[in-house]
Amino acid sequence: MSMIVNRRDLDFVLYETLGLDKILQSERYGDYDRESLDSMLDLCQTIAEEEFLTCAAKLDANEPEFVDGKVETIPELKSAISAYQEAGLCASAYDSDIGGMQLPMMMDQALNGMFVCANNPAHIYLFLTQGVANMLAVCGSDELKNKYLPNLVNGNWFGTMCLSEPQAGSSLADITTKADLNVEGSYSITGTKMWISGGEQDITENIIHMVLAKIPGSPPGVKGISLFLVPKNRVNDDGSPGDFNNIALAGLNHKMGCRGATNCLLNFGESGESIGYLVGKENHGLANMFHMMNEARISVGMSAVMTALGGYLYSLDYARNRPQGRPLVNRNPEDPQIMISEHADIKRMLMTQKAFIEGAQTLMYYCAEMIDTKKTSRDQQQIQRLDLLLDLLTPICKSWPSEYCLEANKLAIQVLGGYGYTREYPVERLYRDNRLNHIHEGTWGIQGIDILGRKVRMHDGAAVAILREEMESTMDVASKHLELVNYCGQLEDSLSLVEKTIAAVAKADDPALALANATIFLDSMGHLVVAWMWLKQAVAAVEGKLDHNASDSAFYDGKLAATGFFFRYELPKIKPNLELVADLDSTCYDLTAEQFIGI
Repeated sequence: MSMIVNRRDLDFVLYETLGLDKILQSERYGDYDRESLDSMLDLCQTIAEEEFLTCAAKLDANEPEFVDGKVETIPELKSAISAYQEAGLCASAYDSDIGGMQLPMMMDQALNGMFVCANNPAHIYLFLTQGVANMLAVCGSDELKNKYLPNLVNGNWFGTMCLSEPQAGSSLADITTKADLNVEGSYSITGTKMWISGGEQDITENIIHMVLAKIPGSPPGVKGISLFLVPKNRVNDDGSPGDFNNIALAGLNHKMGCRGATNCLLNFGESGESIGYLVGKENHGLANMFHMMNEARISVGMSAVMTALGGYLYSLDYARNRPQGRPLVNRNPEDPQIMISEHADIKRMLMTQKAFIEGAQTLMYYCAEMIDTKKTSRDQQQIQRLDLLLDLLTPICKSWPSEYCLEANKLAIQVLGGYGYTREYPVERLYRDNRLNHIHEGTWGIQGIDILGRKVRMHDGAAVAILREEMESTMDVASKHLELVNYCGQLEDSLSLVEKTIAAVAKADDPALALANATIFLDSMGHLVVAWMWLKQAVAAVEGKLDHNASDSAFYDGKLAATGFFFRYELPKIKPNLELVADLDSTCYDLTAEQFIGI
């Protein structure tokens, strides 16, 4: 039993529940078939298990060190990433015209998910670089792309996002990093950036920073932000690394999890000129950066799923092999003990993990499927429709797994009992690693304001209307199966309640009060969408039982049991939450700072 992937479940989601087989029939992805992709997954599983998983605990115990102004990491990290690079996997996410493998995003998420599950801190360096390169390919000038893209695509150089600053945090309107235009067209960058994952490391010969800064004279707030490419080392005309670009490592942040990935504070222009290059147009920096961040938010959701999957697989294996206690009706101490997987509350905790993880995983692959469909479609109306639905689902993709897959990690610890809290077992480390995803690429609160304040209202509610149409399509198919009819009714009732809540909030006179409970709304939207994903899986499971032999019946029965669990235990929770949102409850909104402690 693998501790980093369930290949049977992966096949079920990609091919039986969703449409990877149809994606592979397109001209864009015509070089691949199921057999070739399975071989690629085999290779990735081997590298992930032999190189990444084996050093995960050591990397956690020996986090990067700040030595003489530079970072030092353990040799095993470099060895693992080198194996990934040598297999050509750095190019998996890119189009063929820039030297990439042009894999469907569904498959890119699947193969990289194994590395995340095995050793997320090591994979963070790779994940950030993919986002930087994809954004540069879309937004950068031909000169910048020719000079920087090849080494990003092949993994010789890594990349970062530099958004936050110590005094600004998530409020990007308050950043103060400055970009002064030079005579030859470059810019001198001065300022401090905080929370930079991968901002310094000793793995690659160069690091390409994507930095948000303001050009003097630009409009105030976010409208005056521009985006700049700022390399750690300047790059010569022949593409080789040149002189140091005066980006000083001011310190490392020591996090509770993902300890093996550097996270740091960088000073630009402190000890000399830091040269940067404008990416896109002046004052369009935030829009360009969000091209990368929206992609990253789906990947963060997948990171949460896969980190939770590691805990689930380990706790499941432990529960099936750990004897303790006897059935409650049997008090005879001379009878043999049973495995703890036979105890009712252990079953509940394992099922909760399964329901959260496999439901969220299907949502991640569903969004990846939409991205693949967009790239293969020539129908502009279809593309616009997919764009709207993706915009609506992106904050859910980032946030719901970050909350509920973290809850799954907590339950994995509990299954192991006291052992779960010790470092001799991986489940406590996986919990700590997953906690970072709650903050990565925008907190839950930020995503809640985004979805309730903007996404559900854009184009007069067009995205929510599309969501209804897509959910109704699933319900139409599911209603043909007698055992799924009740779930269709529950899903319809929950969707109607969401729509009524949106309408009630839209009538609020106070915009701030209207968004005071936006996070609770996002939580409920996530439950609605994940219930929909479980109904999709239930349809595939019912049909799979008819098409496959009896040896697979336990797998399909497990899918149907998980669907029932989610609809009975989880989906009903959205009703009181949505009622609170619709009522514009001001309990928290009305609080003053003094009321928390009385001073």
